[in-house]
Amino acid sequence: MRYRPVSFALLAQELTQRVLEVTDRPWTTVLVDGAAGATNTTELADSLVEPLRVHGRDTVRVSAVDFLRPASLRFEHGKQDPDARYTDWLDVGALRREVLDPLVSEGSGEILPSLWDAARDRATRAERVPLAPGGVLLLDGEMLLGRGLDVDVSVHLWLSPNALRRRLPEEDQWAIPAYERYEDEATPAKTADVVVRVDDPNHPAQRYD
Repeated sequence: MRYRPVSFALLAQELTQRVLEVTDRPWTTVLVDGAAGATNTTELADSLVEPLRVHGRDTVRVSAVDFLRPASLRFEHGKQDPDARYTDWLDVGALRREVLDPLVSEGSGEILPSLWDAARDRATRAERVPLAPGGVLLLDGEMLLGRGLDVDVSVHLWLSPNALRRRLPEEDQWAIPAYERYEDEATPAKTADVVVRVDDPNHPAQRYD
């Protein structure tokens, strides 16, 4: 794979243009994927909001962390089970049903922005929000690729194994086998539309063919 240096500001500009070029869907869905605590998926997704709105595109921001399962289900096998983090933490069905399905053809366009407050372990009781026709959903989270989520543009912030170990917070080092399994099974660096290497967060590099 070949990479070119790119700033996050330039990346946001290029992603904005790529989203604007999607014209054959009633709404456009963008997924930003990367290891939680080691990559800045939230910041990248946030950086697309204003440029898209400047171009007249309504936007809604959703984070997958607000669609985790209750603690009783996430931690059924303990709080530090890597396999559970990969397969059981995220409520994929709810994310699809409440966020993505309303944005297919003939969908309502009304999105539930959050479902579960993992810190308080209770429902957020959020109200649905409408996304205007032609609008853009910006979704960020970890280990989202390979789950059958129907999105138009997918971005993966990739870390080499050594960089992942170096940048992952100490309290999350137990999750490394989950990320390794994700790399092996979902191959995000091969399946994402846009891949950005972020071993050095100050000097990202975008893959190109």
